[in-house]
Amino acid sequence: MVSTNYAPERAGIGPYAAQVAEDWVIRRDAEVHVLAGMPHYPAWSVDPAWRGRWRAGELRDGVRVHRRRHTVPSRQTAVRRGVYEASILLGGLLAPPRVGRPDAVLAQMPSLAGGVLAARLARRHRVPFVPVVQDLMGAAAAQSGIDGGGRAAAAAAALERRVLAAATLVGVIHESFRDRVRSLGVPDDRIRPVPNWAHVDPPTGTRADTRARLGWDPDRTVLLHSGNMGLKQGLEVLVEAARLAPDLLVVLMGDGSRRDRLAEVAADVPNLRILPPAGDAGFPDVLAAADALVVTQRASVLDMSVPSKLTSYFTAARPVIASVADGGGTAEEIRRSDAGWLVPPEDPAAIVGAAREIAADPAAADAIGARGFDYARTHLGREAGLARISALLDEALAVHRPGAAPHERKDATA
Repeated sequence: MVSTNYAPERAGIGPYAAQVAEDWVIRRDAEVHVLAGMPHYPAWSVDPAWRGRWRAGELRDGVRVHRRRHTVPSRQTAVRRGVYEASILLGGLLAPPRVGRPDAVLAQMPSLAGGVLAARLARRHRVPFVPVVQDLMGAAAAQSGIDGGGRAAAAAAALERRVLAAATLVGVIHESFRDRVRSLGVPDDRIRPVPNWAHVDPPTGTRADTRARLGWDPDRTVLLHSGNMGLKQGLEVLVEAARLAPDLLVVLMGDGSRRDRLAEVAADVPNLRILPPAGDAGFPDVLAAADALVVTQRASVLDMSVPSKLTSYFTAARPVIASVADGGGTAEEIRRSDAGWLVPPEDPAAIVGAAREIAADPAAADAIGARGFDYARTHLGREAGLARISALLDEALAVHRPGAAPHERKDATA
């Protein structure tokens, strides 16, 4: 597997990549190698334990992880993102992992450099190449609002096209990606949906105890956004929502390239708090302690990503307020789950209005949150999600070697 993001990162793609690799070790008795970057997400700062190291190797939960140094831009621009990708590519080319001939190579994208490295490894060994599209980098460059993104979008899409053209099969985490991937030249019969799953456990503590520990007034409506604080989230809308409604408590929990800027613009907003990411053990309880969980995206973000936080939000059994563009994958998930409010993006008054409805009828809010929990349990189960990835891998192996039985050799290397 090639995945720039990997455990111990707790947000974004890292947890999914780790759970897939570990599942192969456990269920397939496979020897699994991962070419990864240095842990840096969502803070966009290299974890202190890995700073100053050019390369690192570790056996992590049965998976052999090969890390290579790369740049980490603290502020996102198209040029800095390009340097980031180039450094990932250079590290993988100059110091590839020393492994035997693999049976297959899987890439977790959006890292374009990771996709190039994975395709190159697969081509060298003449084995199946299977990218799983978590985000679309070309669309992201155009839609996220990153400085210089418009100029970079065409170049990124061209490279995505080349990487995906080399794939045996292509996995997409949401059906809303299918048209975009098809527009990049991938035939529809080579695209397979492999949705992400709820990778966190349900909450175990009581809401009252957790709110008391966090210092949240039991009688105050709390809106919580958890996860990456980047450009595409457009979290300034929550700062403005807090200004409009001083009786609400708005909490931004996480890290990211815009964290410091958000702290500056919210310095005069007493009912907005910025918290560091919660630890794995306490994270589900913190989500469940909020009255509503908020996902925001800039109005321009349509079909380039589906926030991984949604699976955790649903598992927390709290209603979701989605301030996102209608028609994208995020809006589709809110409708499908019937677990929250869909409001226009970049509209703080609409967020406040949804919060007022939640506060006015707590029993109805609980019922809406319960629908999200049921949706996560029935549609986003971990076992089913991992099984879909394994089925994708088996199909790619069968396609690559027509007539061969599904690949289940005890000594399989992924």
